[in-house]
Amino acid sequence: MNFIKKAGPGLLLCLILSVPSFLLGKAVPVVGGPVFAILFGMAVALVLPNRERYQAGIAFTSKRILQYAVILLGFGLNLSEIAKVGARSLPIICLTIATSLVVAAVLHRWLAIPDNISVLVGVGSSICGGSAIAATAPVIGADDEEIAQSISVIFLFNILAALLFPTLGGAMGMSNEGFGLFAGTAINDTSSVTAAASTWDTLHQTNGTVLEYATIVKLTRTLAIIPITLALAFWRTWQAKRGGSASSGSFSLKKVFPFFILFFVLASIITTVATMSGASPALFQPFKELSKYFIILAMAAIGLNTNIGKLVKTGGKPICMGFCCWVGITLVSLAAQHFLGLL
Repeated sequence: MNFIKKAGPGLLLCLILSVPSFLLGKAVPVVGGPVFAILFGMAVALVLPNRERYQAGIAFTSKRILQYAVILLGFGLNLSEIAKVGARSLPIICLTIATSLVVAAVLHRWLAIPDNISVLVGVGSSICGGSAIAATAPVIGADDEEIAQSISVIFLFNILAALLFPTLGGAMGMSNEGFGLFAGTAINDTSSVTAAASTWDTLHQTNGTVLEYATIVKLTRTLAIIPITLALAFWRTWQAKRGGSASSGSFSLKKVFPFFILFFVLASIITTVATMSGASPALFQPFKELSKYFIILAMAAIGLNTNIGKLVKTGGKPICMGFCCWVGITLVSLAAQHFLGLL
């Protein structure tokens, strides 16, 4: 009862913002619900009176609900399907992930971009956009403004990829399988992968085969959330111990270990076992939809906690990083497919 009294107003505000964001995301998938939610949240934050009344609920939504969204995301992963189709794409996925992380690390030092934003943009570009950022942010202790900025950068290049890649693939004479692999490895957010693959299916009348293939490749990339978040948890622990400060003396892996990732894995295993036992994939569709909605709900909270002025003032360098990661992933994906004869 005390929790409802304390967090209720903020949670209700986030719910109010999330509903139109969810519906708009369905209507305009190339933009996506999370981006609408952040924009609505930032707009409301400019005129929100008595902010302290809402802060507890906003904080709960931006942290806890975000973790619940990642857990539910696991119900969209059938590991047996990924093993069949995703294995072929695995070398390219590993190369594109490595490229993005290396580019982000280099530009982090060269342009003096803050640690957390560099990690979020690098991971978001290389794995699966908003979902990867949602999983990584709690592990590295990123604040809401850093999350919002990273999501905004990822969104920009999602739009460009969804609009440009079908035309680029057609101009290069890609096969259906080649474009599905290209979209699944070089576009960072699932909604934009879906948009690009659907456009290709429409242009080339492939009856949805490219969309299905690209989606499985993209889900294979999503599994990289597990090793990346675990590695970051260990890295953060090592950094704290290396610092040797008084505050780091009580810092332990247990405090930053992403236990919600274990539930994400468990959800994936449940989905796989149930599907192999004859259960319909449609059984897990509500969980997948709830995951998408929770991410939108959390993004509304993050928007409410974001300072637009600061975001605009510090946005140039992260956008440059996002652009370099995007170009690097695109070139590496194309080069790897050409080398392997898959285009």
